[in-house]
Amino acid sequence: MTVVDESGTSEVLRRDDALLRVDQVQKYFPITGGGVLKRKVGDVKAVESISFDIVPGETLGIVGESGCGKSTAGRTVTKLLDPTGGTIEFEGRDITHLSRKEMVPLRREMQMIFQDPYSSLNPRHTVGAIISAPFKVQGVKPARGVQAEVQDLMARVGLNPEHFNRYPNEFSGGQRQRIGIARAIALRPKLIVCDEPVSALDVSIQAQVVNLLEDLQDEFRLAYIFIAHDLSVVRHISDRIAVMYLGRIMETAASEKIYSSPRHPYTHALTSAVPLPDPRTERARERILLEGDLPSPIDPPSGCVFRTRCPKAQQRCADEVPLLRELAPGHFGACHFPEEKHLLTA
Repeated sequence: MTVVDESGTSEVLRRDDALLRVDQVQKYFPITGGGVLKRKVGDVKAVESISFDIVPGETLGIVGESGCGKSTAGRTVTKLLDPTGGTIEFEGRDITHLSRKEMVPLRREMQMIFQDPYSSLNPRHTVGAIISAPFKVQGVKPARGVQAEVQDLMARVGLNPEHFNRYPNEFSGGQRQRIGIARAIALRPKLIVCDEPVSALDVSIQAQVVNLLEDLQDEFRLAYIFIAHDLSVVRHISDRIAVMYLGRIMETAASEKIYSSPRHPYTHALTSAVPLPDPRTERARERILLEGDLPSPIDPPSGCVFRTRCPKAQQRCADEVPLLRELAPGHFGACHFPEEKHLLTA
C-alpha cells in the first residue's frame, strides 16, 4: 500500500505474507473518435493508482457508490482486464504483463464470482457441465471422476447433487449463485474476487450466500476481495475495508474502524447513511447528505477527486492530490483535512 510519511516521502508498506499485492494499478479505457481512423481523443480513468495487499484467509471489502471503479478494479487485479499501469504480484510473482495464455495455469489459484447469477451461467449447459468446466480447462482429472467431484461440490454449496443434469433456468437466483460459487471453488483456489455476489438476491437469500462464503473461507482458508455497495453486508464479512471514489482509494482500515471512526469525509457520509437497529442511536446521530453528482471519470477534478462534493474542501484540495497516509495505526486515508470525531454505532 502506498502511503506518505511525515516528511512527505512516498513509500510502499508491504506485508511479507501477502498473497496478492497491488501497487499503483491503473485502468484506462480509451475514447476514440474521428470517423474511420478512430483516433484516440481521451480516456475513461476507471481505476487510478490503487494500492493494497491481501493475505491468505483474509477478506478485503471494497465499497463505494455505483461508477466508482470497484468492479473494474476486481477484474483488473485478476487480469481479466489488462492494467494500464502499475504492478500486480501474486504469491511474489509479477503477473502484470502475463498474456492470457500465460495466465491459464494461474486461473486455478484466482477465481471470480460474478454479480448477476442469471447472465453468468450459460443457459445451454447443464449445471454439471458448468461446474465441471474448470476441470476440463485445466486438464484436472479427479481420482473419483469429474461427476462425483462435481456432485460433492453441489452438496457442499447446498444444492441437490441429483440435479446434476438440470439447466440454469430450473433454479432460483440464490441457487444459481450457489452454482457460480461451486464453479469458483472447484479447483480449490487461494483467492476469489466476489463482484457484488448478493446484490441481485433477496435479503433472506443474501444472508445464506454470505454465510456459505464464510464457511468455505474457514474450510479452505480462502482470501476474498468482496466488492459491494451494501455497507452492512461488507461490514459483516470483511476484515479490512477499502473505500473507493472515482477510481481512487479514499480510506482503508479494519472493518470496525471504518464504521466507528471514519477519517475521510466521503467514508463519513457513506457510513452515516447505514441504518442502525437502535432507534435512539439512529435519531441521535448526524446524517451527511452529499450534494451534486459523481464527476465524470473522463475529466476528473484536479487535486482531490472528492473535493467538488466535500464539505471540508479548501484551495489545497484543488491544488494537491492527497496520497494515502497513516492517520492512526493501521488506518490510512487520502485526505488533507481528515475527520477526528467518532460516530454513534450500534
